[in-house]
Amino acid sequence: MDSAQREALAERVLALSNADQTEVTIGTEDADLTRFTHEEIHQNVARSDAGVSVRAILGLRTGTAATNVLDEDSLRATVGRAIAIAQLAPEDPDLAPLPSGGPTVTPKGAYVKATADASPQLRAGMADAIFKVAESHKFWCAGFARTQSAGFTIANSNGARASFDGTDSGINVKMNAADSTGYGQAYSPDATTLDAHKVASVAASKAKNSAQPQGVEPGEWTVIMEPAAFGEFFAYLGQHFSAQAYDEGSSFLSDGLDKPYFSENLTITDDYSNPLAPSMPFDFEGQPKQRVTLVESGVAKTFVTDSYWAKKLNRDNTGHALPAPNAYGPQAIDLIVAPGKKSFDELIAETKRGLLISRFWYIRTVDQKKAIVTGMTRDGTFLIENGKVTGGVRNMRFNQSIIAALGKCEFSSAAQRTGDYWFSLVVPAEKIEGFKFSSGTQF
Repeated sequence: MDSAQREALAERVLALSNADQTEVTIGTEDADLTRFTHEEIHQNVARSDAGVSVRAILGLRTGTAATNVLDEDSLRATVGRAIAIAQLAPEDPDLAPLPSGGPTVTPKGAYVKATADASPQLRAGMADAIFKVAESHKFWCAGFARTQSAGFTIANSNGARASFDGTDSGINVKMNAADSTGYGQAYSPDATTLDAHKVASVAASKAKNSAQPQGVEPGEWTVIMEPAAFGEFFAYLGQHFSAQAYDEGSSFLSDGLDKPYFSENLTITDDYSNPLAPSMPFDFEGQPKQRVTLVESGVAKTFVTDSYWAKKLNRDNTGHALPAPNAYGPQAIDLIVAPGKKSFDELIAETKRGLLISRFWYIRTVDQKKAIVTGMTRDGTFLIENGKVTGGVRNMRFNQSIIAALGKCEFSSAAQRTGDYWFSLVVPAEKIEGFKFSSGTQF
């Protein structure tokens, strides 16, 4: 469905409800994925779906129901289920009225027709380019190429009306050599801008240059994280900027706002209009998103809200609601870390002894409030000596507070979109002093 068809459907569903307040969310998706390994495509997945979610509010009670069967009887039954659930739900004294929305502008580049129309042949061509790089190095590779388009329309009985169409695409490559591996990735709303040969060449170079890795002693190291590694590490901080996490005490922000938790080099914003990751300009209540500075020069400034948490904490609604119901509260899902002033090469040249990290793997939370996480290096870890990358290093496990790491950091001058997350993330490379590795490996 296009936006006009979704909007017409939303109005039909709204008209079926006699609840005090009603919200209708229409979501459509076409997602295609090509997976490969050992220079062969082994899986193609194509998913197409359209769904309707209804939130009914009766006084201070809420019920939600959803369907992807869109005939009149099914839509009427879904509205009826939402109302029936609301009648049985407990009252919530903090429940806020549905927002009335407002004008929004979709950022340039969020929807690219060539991506929406991408064929299996386009993804197969990407895979072929990757295979040729692997074969030229006598490596074997694994990974995926994906393209997708999605549309959302949100309408409610208080006047909110909002629609968005967006596209996305990505390439993820791991090159495997005899005793080393390398990693490359690229993501864009425009699939025609993805350079599969370049991504594969980066991964192959890492596998080649990290051959015969040496072991180094765990402990505190100066590390330089490439954007993929920094994104995987930093992503675990995002949930701390939720009003719910702040109020419930699971965020470091619960210890107070307007405090210098980080290095003055760190500024974090939530910005749906960033040109590297343009996204939906409203939230899942149809409320326009605000551009929010979460951390400014190391000082934690604020968190994001939705209608519920804005009312409960007596703050402005920043437009960061997730689809209802959810257990997470509002979330900052368009995170941007501001770049620094030095080039990536300068960060390396100024490092007497350290580690260059391509990516992390299997990161898990150790202490939520303190933002301590553990994980492993993977697919290209290198020793830096006297300002030069000198060879591969065996992987190591780390145990590190993200907050502490960001207290002693500086950033490269170029940022990239990174990660195949459910949210978008744009980060530069990062240099950290005193990063804590707890143990080594034999690979």
